[in-house]
Amino acid sequence: MDPFIPVPPEHYGGIERVIYDVACKYVEMGHSVTIVAGPNSKSPGKLITYGKNGILDASLNLKLSAEVYFILRKEVKQHDVLHNFGRLIFLLPFLKNKIRKVQTYMRYVSKKNIELFDKITPANLTYTSVSNAITNTGKTPKSDWRTIYNCAPIEQFQFRADTSPHGYLAFLGRIERCKGLHSAIKVARLTDRKLIIAGNISDLKEEKEYFEQEIKPLIDGDQITYIGTVNNVQKNELLGNASALLTPVEWFEPFPIIIPEAYACGTPVLGFDNGGIAEGIDQGITGYVSTTVEEMAEHVKNIDKLDRKACRLKAENAYSDKKIAEDYLSVYSN
Repeated sequence: MDPFIPVPPEHYGGIERVIYDVACKYVEMGHSVTIVAGPNSKSPGKLITYGKNGILDASLNLKLSAEVYFILRKEVKQHDVLHNFGRLIFLLPFLKNKIRKVQTYMRYVSKKNIELFDKITPANLTYTSVSNAITNTGKTPKSDWRTIYNCAPIEQFQFRADTSPHGYLAFLGRIERCKGLHSAIKVARLTDRKLIIAGNISDLKEEKEYFEQEIKPLIDGDQITYIGTVNNVQKNELLGNASALLTPVEWFEPFPIIIPEAYACGTPVLGFDNGGIAEGIDQGITGYVSTTVEEMAEHVKNIDKLDRKACRLKAENAYSDKKIAEDYLSVYSN
């Protein structure tokens, strides 16, 4: 895993959260696990740290790759599987090694990189991604791909069957234009609903300007409220007491873990049809897929037709940490 965010993250960090949740399940199942990640990380098994937190710089690619190589060349002798959630180049020195290799993508794939690896004819390598939408961006005739969705630690989320379908709406995610917070605010206004916003503000200049110029003026502390970043306890409360979670993303969203997290609380999801969002929503059962703000606003009026128990069952049956850990184990053994 890249070292920029600790495993697990305190706030933002979907990839890092999934890594930790799955690793914990592996240990519960009796497997030996080593996590290689950035400083301040934790592991239910062995932990090896490298690099620095908070530094995302392309100029560090070669240095990080060298650090990972020297770590992995020792570790591969002691393990049966090498599962990489970081950059593909980390696997390059081990492509001919017979150890079982899995490369997981949680974002858009560069098919050129996959085609380059195809030419090397890697041994025992399978690619996975968190949605069919992402799988389709990287799949080539020679590469082996599986789709395994993101998960949530179900037992850590309280199911709330009695939350009113007429209560507040929730938005949880990075405060960036591509996440569509401005659209969520429009939906709240069109439906005269309260909207509670949680998430971290990006460090990028253009995203800070987006928040200051387009979002902050709309936050009135009454209908539209921003509560900052939330920890797991606060997230549980935010999602569990929401009538629905809004995900009006404007980019090719792979598959956000907030979908299984919301479902674990029994909270339906209303999202735009971008990337893998639609794969996580059973239309009219666990939520609604929309293509416009106006359509999402109409769907808000029908939240009372959704069954919160169906959302919880979806989380348990399709997106639990146990289920996803088992899915990865099946890839390791095939």
